[in-house]
Amino acid sequence: MKPVFSTSAILIAIGLSASAAAAETVCMPAGEMKASLIDWYGEKPVAAPSEDREQLWVSEKTGTWTLVKTLADGNACVLAQGEDWMGGANQQELLAALD
Repeated sequence: MKPVFSTSAILIAIGLSASAAAAETVCMPAGEMKASLIDWYGEKPVAAPSEDREQLWVSEKTGTWTLVKTLADGNACVLAQGEDWMGGANQQELLAALD
């Protein structure tokens, strides 16, 4: 007898595994993070880090953006990322909107 799986059970399993992968935080040494954002995505910081050590990196060319937090141990973690960057936007307003 062959096992029968419902379509909804398969979709739920795929959705759960996708959620777990999306929930992973990417962290690495801050210098490596900086080099990766510059080399891979052509991103540059739009302003100095905030008081919380968060910094927004963007690429006007590709439209990608990455919000990075530098930790006290010298590592940096990606808090959020996306596409369709809105040039000319205020970093502090964008950070507030993400909270």
